[in-house]
Amino acid sequence: MSKRTVADVMTREVVTARPDTGYADLVRLMADNSVSALPVTGVDGTVVGVVSEADLLAKESARADGRPHSLVALLRRHHDRDRAAAAVAAGLMSTPAVTTTPRTRVNEAARTMAEHRVKRLPVVEGGVLVGVVSRADLLGVFLRGDDEIAAEIRRDVFERSLDTPAERVRVAVADGHVVLDGEVERRSWVRVAAELAERVDGVVSVMNRLSWSWDDTGVTIPEAMAVDIRHEPRP
Repeated sequence: MSKRTVADVMTREVVTARPDTGYADLVRLMADNSVSALPVTGVDGTVVGVVSEADLLAKESARADGRPHSLVALLRRHHDRDRAAAAVAAGLMSTPAVTTTPRTRVNEAARTMAEHRVKRLPVVEGGVLVGVVSRADLLGVFLRGDDEIAAEIRRDVFERSLDTPAERVRVAVADGHVVLDGEVERRSWVRVAAELAERVDGVVSVMNRLSWSWDDTGVTIPEAMAVDIRHEPRP
């Protein structure tokens, strides 16, 4: 099955800042390169933080009039004032940086991005910056055609992984939403088929309507008869 990773979609030419990069230079770098955030790297190339548009706007928000009405708002206001006083990236950046790796699957990177509410992730290997991946990069994976997704599921999930002829199942895909129907040999394969289908690039959701020929749950299957789904499908 296709297992696209961050390395397949990331940008390798990255605009970065140093901890001593000034405020005006940070604004200029973002504007000139049309980016919303900059990784901040040390002299050895390690990522020490990220400066985003939101971080830079803290200077402006700290100047706003009005009194906070809660302890949380008060603490946030003090935090913003500290950032407003900062003149270089080291004082403005968010740290530690939320990062990913080249080998991370795109869906996992997308989950990290959503959980931390960030638009871009520095990509690091051995702690050193090797690229950056954005929301647009990750969303591109989900632009695969429905026919392409369905064909991959029939081929890699059913024919190769579960040794099930394609004519025994029906795979319908609409805007990345998959419906599995038909019959597989064993009951245990119903859940496996859905889990494997969910891993296919471009799949948004899976509705499982599969039935089975015989119930193998609770039955000890001789090793020679077992299908090993832990590895890549056979070619």
